[in-house]
Amino acid sequence: MSQALSPDGLWSIGELAEQAGVTVKTVRFYSDRGLLPEAARSTGGHRRYGSDALDRLRTIRALRTLDLPVPDVGRVLEAEGADGVGGALEDVVADRLRGIGSQLAALRWREAALRLLHECPAEERAERLRLVGAVTMPPSTDALARFWRGWLPPRLPAGVRAAVVEQAVPQLPDDPAPHQVLAFARLHAFVSGPCPGNAVRDDCQPAAHRTADGYRPAVLYTALAEAFALAAPALRSGRPPYAGEELDGFVAAYAAAAGVRDSPQFRRGLSAVLAEDPRIDRYWQLVTDLTGPAEPNPGTAHEWLRGALAAEADQS
Repeated sequence: MSQALSPDGLWSIGELAEQAGVTVKTVRFYSDRGLLPEAARSTGGHRRYGSDALDRLRTIRALRTLDLPVPDVGRVLEAEGADGVGGALEDVVADRLRGIGSQLAALRWREAALRLLHECPAEERAERLRLVGAVTMPPSTDALARFWRGWLPPRLPAGVRAAVVEQAVPQLPDDPAPHQVLAFARLHAFVSGPCPGNAVRDDCQPAAHRTADGYRPAVLYTALAEAFALAAPALRSGRPPYAGEELDGFVAAYAAAAGVRDSPQFRRGLSAVLAEDPRIDRYWQLVTDLTGPAEPNPGTAHEWLRGALAAEADQS
């Protein structure tokens, strides 16, 4: 039951605390931070509060119960008044939800990492701990994006480069299984290490990246995206590589990039070049381990189309 206000219409700090069901220390804390303005001071210098302070204090407690930081509580009260509802509250709550979402994602990844270490054979635990320990939780794909920006040929138009990086960097699961944590940790280690098998960057790159040989990588990557899209249904259905419009689009991408016409001779030569090109198959294998085999990626599509080209070359 609410206690009546004193004759001057005000409560003491103790009376306000009693009405709100909090301690005097709590009222003083919020008062000292400007969240709970006092209406007046007694002749003895004691704080006095009006009836509106009770509603404001209840609003503060409700916001703090939601674990909103004191500065955010102040933003809400300053913008919206004593009731603490409206646009400012919406913005603060949205920020808090994003923060909680990130915390939950980190916890899920940590849980899966712990399960990975707990369930693996003892002789593999040290290596897996080293791999997982190099990854933030929740993980970031920044290292993967940097890898692709460095691996792609120089002077590639920004729009083409961005599109390739977006397709090549996988989306991470919000609630991973232990094997997905391991796949990403291995993927992170792969892109963070030296160029696979070589110390010289140019030796890691396919011939089509070397513009001195006449290739136009911007043309190639734009057209390859279309060829990969054509091949995707065949990969989803599990069909083995075959000659068809998918392969025609794939070969056309390389022919256009080289500025030549498609021909049986060009196809045989392209098949030989692609067979010897440096590849990053390990990257795409780990991406498949991470995301699952159901959805094709550029790596699996390229390998399927390369297989179709090789089969055609063997038959000619």
